[in-house]
Amino acid sequence: MTSQTLSRRSFSKLISVGALGAVPLINGKVAAHESARQPNGLSLFATPSTPNIVRLSSNENPYGPSPAALKAMTDNFSLAWRYPDEYGDMLTEDLAKMHSVSPQEILLGDGSSELLKVCAAAFTSVDKKLVIANPTFGAIARHAEVGNAQVVKVDLTRDYRHDLPRMLAQTRGAGVVYICNPNNPTATVTPKNEMTEFIAKLSPSTVVLVDEAYHHYVDSSDYESVIPLVKTHSNLIVARTFSKIYGMAGLRLGYCVSQAENIKRLKAQQVFDSVNIMAIVAGRASLNDTEHVNQTRKLNSEVIKNVSSELDALGYRYIPSHANFMMIDLSSRCGGSKPCAQEHTVPAVIEAMAKKSVEVGRLFPALPTFMRVTIGTESQMTAFLTAFKEVMGS
Repeated sequence: MTSQTLSRRSFSKLISVGALGAVPLINGKVAAHESARQPNGLSLFATPSTPNIVRLSSNENPYGPSPAALKAMTDNFSLAWRYPDEYGDMLTEDLAKMHSVSPQEILLGDGSSELLKVCAAAFTSVDKKLVIANPTFGAIARHAEVGNAQVVKVDLTRDYRHDLPRMLAQTRGAGVVYICNPNNPTATVTPKNEMTEFIAKLSPSTVVLVDEAYHHYVDSSDYESVIPLVKTHSNLIVARTFSKIYGMAGLRLGYCVSQAENIKRLKAQQVFDSVNIMAIVAGRASLNDTEHVNQTRKLNSEVIKNVSSELDALGYRYIPSHANFMMIDLSSRCGGSKPCAQEHTVPAVIEAMAKKSVEVGRLFPALPTFMRVTIGTESQMTAFLTAFKEVMGS
């Protein structure tokens, strides 16, 4: 059995014996994060006090960066003394070509999080509010609040998608509408026809920021990127990241696509040279390694399918995932809106899982019975399910 072809039967067998030693493979090689070791033998991402923690709380890509990205960084260590200007220009050219836009319509960032921050600074204020879904990725809301902007939260639909008609109704006096698609933490997609209609109806004076951090994981005919709409909508900004499918969360690299005038306004809020050379060269190499992207997507999809089957067998409801994480309803086995027992509330389960060396996501007040879990490797999800069964008494 290899990690590239994983049946439910083999996955269940691993769970039944509590197997933790499986090592993920990418193109026949040990995944970068598993092979990277310090001289003392500890994994580079572990700390001496917690060497065996399974971290499924931050939506990181457990398969690590492309081997080509690792090689690019190694080959370019000697550039560390240089400011990144012209190297950033080369990555900008690559991205512009990939998206069929001009380089003036691309802005690199220190992760897409920096771009969310500068967007809040450029387009929200005390009299320009921010409209977001509830729940969604909350970084831009915190940045807008720093600038004394009002943040209006609109609950998701019953099937956990953005309620775009209700969001549109809140846009009078809005500086920015933020749409995370696929959404974090629900891993749901907002259909392409609804996105297109919303963008067309929104006032040109209000910016719509679409965060496509999890774009590469989606396998649905009901979804498509809105980057092609940038050409015809002057108020559209689309953010992307290298943290997810490209496995570069620790390197901090993202970018956005928008018309040149918006890029100028965003850049005016940005720190000079905020993206480092190692991230840039790794990013350029990653764009060319489509095989690594496809393998990562394939492994993620296989593991989601098998974890979903295990949860089905246990009687737990979950939101179907279009990303590298999923939301599990801890109340679903009781048929109500409350956990089966006090020790099965989301905070209690998170704490109990941590004691078993498995870290899972935080509480989202808008969905109080749901627990977010990052989709890790085969062995990591085996550890998760083993601990989850013990904690929940399954």
